[in-house]
Amino acid sequence: MLRLFVNRSAPRALACVGAAALLSGCMGNPFTTATVDPASPVADEVAKMARADSDYPSFSEIPPIPADQRPLRDFGRAADQLEGASAKLDRETAPGTWTLTGTEGFAKRAQGLVAPGGDTDASTTAASEAFARQIRERATPPPLPR
Repeated sequence: MLRLFVNRSAPRALACVGAAALLSGCMGNPFTTATVDPASPVADEVAKMARADSDYPSFSEIPPIPADQRPLRDFGRAADQLEGASAKLDRETAPGTWTLTGTEGFAKRAQGLVAPGGDTDASTTAASEAFARQIRERATPPPLPR
């Protein structure tokens, strides 16, 4: 905008004054009181809320901090502990900190806990089959549709 006035030519100055005059027509007073249509369903509520004689709270009416609330510094300490725990978890689970090798020993131990001797017992299998057969024999089929 300043370069318009460097040459000090009259047409440029006149153009700036004209533009300023045109733009000044767009400016209005934003602090004027707006009127509300009395037929509006919210006219009564707007009138109640717009009263100037309303009582506004003062700073002396702000309630004191509750005694059973933890101090602000404790919130910061708790946040620091949480960030520390998060960083520790990231370090412990970072790529390269654990592997899936040596799983054969783990699988053998687990199978030994489930079935002593490593294999499933033949008597257990026979008992399971006998139970399944007994349940199938007792089962009642649903009635046929008519």
